[in-house]
Amino acid sequence: MWRKRTNEELRELYKYLDIVADNKKETLEWIGHVVRINQGRTVKKIFESKLEGSRRRGTPRLRWLENVVKDMREMKL
Repeated sequence: MWRKRTNEELRELYKYLDIVADNKKETLEWIGHVVRINQGRTVKKIFESKLEGSRRRGTPRLRWLENVVKDMREMKL
């Protein structure tokens, strides 16, 4: 029979407490990799490019890099 497991059951099963922190750590590792790769690579070009035009009206959405910077501040890096 299938059932939803509680967070406590999952913590006991996988012996790891913070999946969110692990995800943030992997994101920081990825951005470190992107910063170090060659200028000619497509990922590097996209990372360093600036979008032209203007944003829509209203509260602007956070970009990926802004989220990474926020995570670094939270982790005190």
